[in-house]
Amino acid sequence: MFQGTGSSVGKSLLVAGLCRAYRNRGLAVRPFKPQNMSNNAAVTADGGEIGRAQALQARACGAAPSVHMNPVLLKPQSETGSQVVVQGRVRGSARAREYQAMKPALMAHVLDSFGRLRAEADLMLVEGAGSASEVNLRAGDIANMGFARATGTPVVVIGDIDRGGVIASLVGTHAVLDPADAALVRGFVVNRMRGDLSLFKAGMALIAERTGWRALGLVPHFAAAALLPAEDAADLVAQAGRPGAPVRIAVPLLPMIANFDDLDPLAQEPAIDLVLVRPGEPLPVCDLVLLPGSKSTIADLAAFRAAGWAGDLVAHHRRGGRVLGVCGGYQMLGRSVADPAGIEGPPGAAEGLGLLAVDTVLSGEKRLAALGPGYVMHMGRTSGPDTARPMWPAYDDGATSADGLVSGTYMHGLFADDDARAAWLARLGAPSSHRHEASVEATLDALAAHLEAHMDLDRLLSLAR
Repeated sequence: MFQGTGSSVGKSLLVAGLCRAYRNRGLAVRPFKPQNMSNNAAVTADGGEIGRAQALQARACGAAPSVHMNPVLLKPQSETGSQVVVQGRVRGSARAREYQAMKPALMAHVLDSFGRLRAEADLMLVEGAGSASEVNLRAGDIANMGFARATGTPVVVIGDIDRGGVIASLVGTHAVLDPADAALVRGFVVNRMRGDLSLFKAGMALIAERTGWRALGLVPHFAAAALLPAEDAADLVAQAGRPGAPVRIAVPLLPMIANFDDLDPLAQEPAIDLVLVRPGEPLPVCDLVLLPGSKSTIADLAAFRAAGWAGDLVAHHRRGGRVLGVCGGYQMLGRSVADPAGIEGPPGAAEGLGLLAVDTVLSGEKRLAALGPGYVMHMGRTSGPDTARPMWPAYDDGATSADGLVSGTYMHGLFADDDARAAWLARLGAPSSHRHEASVEATLDALAAHLEAHMDLDRLLSLAR
């Protein structure tokens, strides 16, 4: 099990690389994350949803994504509350304190899923969540040491040298752990080293001396990680932007942005300048405004207006600019969005942006399905005159305005399909030269080779229970 000294230290990436490395050694490998918090999700072969990071890890293993790879998924809907997905299905919503009370009951589902996957694997690689040192949340924990103790899984702790203070982070983690938890830790890894590796040789020795943990690797920064689907929106921000490219696409960044890996293939097209617009910045002059998915459509509609973007969008459309909405973004482009049952927050309704003659009511079961070149993952139904011109006629999906400039779709993943992306970009006059699926595969292989060179994979395998 790979736990971290904090969030975003590279756990997901390292597990993905190790999945591919051990698969390349001929092992049947399966990834597992007991609890994930992310609005970037994937539809599984067994008809549920899991965190996008576990879907990538499954791909690295050469296995179909399963709901059992991430049995508890939290999808934030506000600053303090999340939708709770258990073994791929929505269980309900809970505020942070309410969720703490739910965790002990969820452990049974976590252990059930772990047992199912373990039965088909030679090696399980488990990813923790957040920080191993959050001892204030240790009671009832299912994500880190609580899971490790319940299953007897050996633990490796990861620290990120790029953010500074890695010696204190690792030694401090050792200091605050309960002795029974600390006894499960078999070693540590220092991630994202830049420059001369020999400069941190003494640092690795000091951490090993102070903690008693074995040094299992000093991993250099892997720049090609930007070519893999991002789990955190901050990673997307870091890779976007190509000033001077012939076609500009503007994406307003909203608080509850979801499934933003839809944007990854666009960010990697040489002919595209993908501009991520933060609140307080105007929508720039561009060829396309793209509204991505949202976990809380009505709340993000309010945030869109508060940022001053509604007027910018109308002006863009009047100039003949194109607009595309995906899932929640599609719903926002309509005339109204109603949530009478309070699925995404307090019951209510909101006026839409009015660029599509459609109306949305959030209700019923969440729809999860593979569809054509992508997948759908949404609650609610959208209807109205513009649905007579579906964006994807073959799948009767989405809507298009009478002037042909505004489109909406529930289909995620459409830009990951090279042919679908090329067809859409042709409308903007942009050539497509990026081959997304081939790029992801090549990057996973390069990541596996990177870890083979800089981690002790033989020793790591010998530590597995």
